[in-house]
Amino acid sequence: MATVKQFVLPIAVLVLGGGTFAVLASMKKPPEEKPVVDNTPVVAVEIIDKQPMTFTVNSYGVVNAKYETELVSQVTGEIVYLSDAFVRGGFVKKGQVLAKIDPSDYEAALIDAKATVASAKATLVQEKAYGKVAAEEWKRIENGTPTELSLRKPQLAQEVARLNSSEAGLKRATRNLERTVIKAPYDALIESRHIGLGSYVSSGTQLGKLLSTEKAEIRLPLPDKEIRYLDNKGLGAQVMLKGNFAGESKAWRGKIVRSEGVIDNRSRMTYLVAEVLDPYGLKDDKQPLRYGSYITAQIHGSQAQDVTTIARHLVVNDKVAIMTPENTLAFKPVDILRQQGTQVVIGDGLNDGMRLITSALDYPIEGMKLALAGDKPTPTQDEAVAEQLAMEDKE
Repeated sequence: MATVKQFVLPIAVLVLGGGTFAVLASMKKPPEEKPVVDNTPVVAVEIIDKQPMTFTVNSYGVVNAKYETELVSQVTGEIVYLSDAFVRGGFVKKGQVLAKIDPSDYEAALIDAKATVASAKATLVQEKAYGKVAAEEWKRIENGTPTELSLRKPQLAQEVARLNSSEAGLKRATRNLERTVIKAPYDALIESRHIGLGSYVSSGTQLGKLLSTEKAEIRLPLPDKEIRYLDNKGLGAQVMLKGNFAGESKAWRGKIVRSEGVIDNRSRMTYLVAEVLDPYGLKDDKQPLRYGSYITAQIHGSQAQDVTTIARHLVVNDKVAIMTPENTLAFKPVDILRQQGTQVVIGDGLNDGMRLITSALDYPIEGMKLALAGDKPTPTQDEAVAEQLAMEDKE
């Protein structure tokens, strides 16, 4: 039969264990309630403001003279005079004497030609007199019929021809004498000179090269697709030219005067030609635009109304992300008029006041709620820790 001790001991152990569990349970803190975390994506936006725009088309080219002339001797002789301005880089005026060839032989030829003309004229007068005498004599003969020869008409025609020939020789001698004086055909810059004082030249010898200073031309290559942004295919358009002079960037104004009308076989470019008046500033003392300079050009093109320019990377599949008035995400299709480097020009699709989303979205879903950086309060340190814990719990 069990003793009292055998009954009491287990009960005491159970009571002691239950008490200990109750004490430990009372010491445990209840779990803290986590604050509600706002996971609404925060975005940056740009307000659309549509404005009129004038398109520009960029190009480049090298400045050249509109007219280039190789001076060539038309007569033979020794160079007896050279102008001080007839040097490489010299500026000369139209009609200015550049060089002279020894005129002695041509002056003598001119005197000889004048004498020949005078002799032919005298012979012609004499032959006309002979003809009149012959005609009077034939009038006294009643039954005779005069011939052309008896009236000396062939002799008269021969003397007329001889006079014409001698007059032609006089013109030739006069022209050859004039050609001994080499003159500038227009206001020009001397690019080169190939002769010296005392040089002997013959007909066809190159004397030098002149570049006109009245107008400069620049051939501007353009891709065919860019021409659609120019009015009248660019003819008459104003051009802003930029280049370096003495280490500084300078600008000049020009005008498109013509198109070359063909596409280059190698570059597949269309060439427009810009013209600049008085490139060396000889008339109005402006900054010289030197021949041979490399320049960049901005051609003023057509105008577009109500367009806006945005970053190219914001357009995906011809759509952009918009924040609606209800602060939700929407995708709007847009019409891209032109791409300009990292920017694109948008025509239709966007309206004034729209909020264009310029920040990246990790998982964009149309209709999702969005918030602006200024509208969402900055979380405190405790809230930031709680938000981090919430994100870890989700993972």
